[in-house]
Amino acid sequence: MAEIQFRSISKRFGDVEVIPDLDLTMPDGQVTVLLGPSGCGKSTLLRMIAGLETPSSGEVRVAGRVVNDVPPSERGCALVFQNYALYPHKTVRQNLAFPLRMAKVPAAEQASRVQAIADLLELSPLLERYPRQLSGGQRQRVAMGRAMIREPEVFLYDEPLSNLDLELRVRLRLEIARMQRALKSTAVYVTHDQTEAMTLADQIVVLRKGRIEQVGAPLDLYRRPANLFVAGFIGTPRINLFPVSALEVGANGTRLDLGPVSLQVPQRLAPTVRTVGFRPEQARLGPPGPGEVALRLEGCETQAMEHLGDRAFCYLRSSLGDVVVLAPSAEARLSGTLDLALDAASLHFFDDREQALH
Repeated sequence: MAEIQFRSISKRFGDVEVIPDLDLTMPDGQVTVLLGPSGCGKSTLLRMIAGLETPSSGEVRVAGRVVNDVPPSERGCALVFQNYALYPHKTVRQNLAFPLRMAKVPAAEQASRVQAIADLLELSPLLERYPRQLSGGQRQRVAMGRAMIREPEVFLYDEPLSNLDLELRVRLRLEIARMQRALKSTAVYVTHDQTEAMTLADQIVVLRKGRIEQVGAPLDLYRRPANLFVAGFIGTPRINLFPVSALEVGANGTRLDLGPVSLQVPQRLAPTVRTVGFRPEQARLGPPGPGEVALRLEGCETQAMEHLGDRAFCYLRSSLGDVVVLAPSAEARLSGTLDLALDAASLHFFDDREQALH
């Protein structure tokens, strides 16, 4: 068992409190992704697990053991860095074997474990090369292999893909997911990239200014964001959000006034609603069908098109403000008056405290 727990953890640097009082459990055998913008405290939390930072107060527990005063080498954690941290004068084989040599593992066992890891990560043809002779993706696989070969209880990933180009990021993201499924080990992964989070995570922890905004499975956060911040951070393209200037609850639902536009929804909403949102992929051009509501946009002008293979998103400027919608074709450039049909069940409502109303 390698469950990780933060119990009333806080962290200060001088007079600056970067992590206020925080409680969090990262389940055994699952990948927990710490997600948030720069400066939200995600790397600080990871470093407290690894033993590279000491909590100002509270407890860090790994596998049920309080590790606040345990040296990093004795915590059963392996850290994969953003910058690879390979020994440039050692071959791939020597880099992979180094943790075993430090642990005084017999030479024969070192050789067999190095070969097993090299086979798993497709590094066997590269074992006699030096890091300078490898691509960025190959170096990152060596760094991952060096962590894996220790057979740790916990893997810690500190934005390991951020220095790679897009193609390598996608490929290594899938390799990490495959590796974690095969090992069934506990992992904590730090990133500001919500696509990585949605791909890798069993559990996502969304952070802002050292505080937890929401914890949950990827699709739960996408479908049921807890507040405006999570709704805006999860999902590509970004969710459309509009302020509600007035509302009127009637027998058939609620009429929302969004500046120059009204939206009639079947839900009977509380008077505290201040924001309504819908995701671009949950809107289509045309009259509403069953389970849909109508939204008319006037004065539309296409600002940009985002082409994503078999579909495209149109970024519009309208009388309602900036809106992103799923375009009917990759060539479409929309303008004038547009009628949108929105999935009523997928609309998001937020109150005056920016909290979601489900």
